[in-house]
Amino acid sequence: MKILLHVCCAPDGTVAFERLKELGEVWGYFHNPNIHPEEEYLKRLDSFMKLVREWDLNFVESEYNPREWFETVKGFENEPEGGNRCRMCIEFNLDKTAIKAKELGFDAFATSLTTSPHKDLIFINGVGKKIGEKYNLKYIESTFRKKNGFLLSVEYSKKLGLYRQNYCGCVFSIRKVEKVN
Repeated sequence: MKILLHVCCAPDGTVAFERLKELGEVWGYFHNPNIHPEEEYLKRLDSFMKLVREWDLNFVESEYNPREWFETVKGFENEPEGGNRCRMCIEFNLDKTAIKAKELGFDAFATSLTTSPHKDLIFINGVGKKIGEKYNLKYIESTFRKKNGFLLSVEYSKKLGLYRQNYCGCVFSIRKVEKVN
């Protein structure tokens, strides 16, 4: 089975790659136009590419197009973190991953988002299944944070020198972090 893995960030991608390789050939897809500012996006992309080089991973390039993402979440800018804007963002990124998987002839797709202890697994896996049905692709349900997955991602990050961010990614989530600090 050939799997396209949506990678939200290199640290979360580590465990996802490790666990999915048992199911088939895994390719990474760093599709994250939600990440702001662009310097932050480039840091995370650079870290993803470092992981690709270190582990000799296959990957599919993605365009950084924040305008389309902003159009998708327009009107939801003031939603709380974890609310409807975040759900729209996850659905947007998984939909784009499924489209790319279908376009390139992959059998399935998955996401590294389930490594994070801050994400809603029921929503992510539910929307993934729905999108999979829409494109006639298998969505691989996951809970990568189980079996110490998140802790393992932290250990891999230290060992490989991967950049670990302190906010989800969008300009609205960074505001929340700035208020706390």
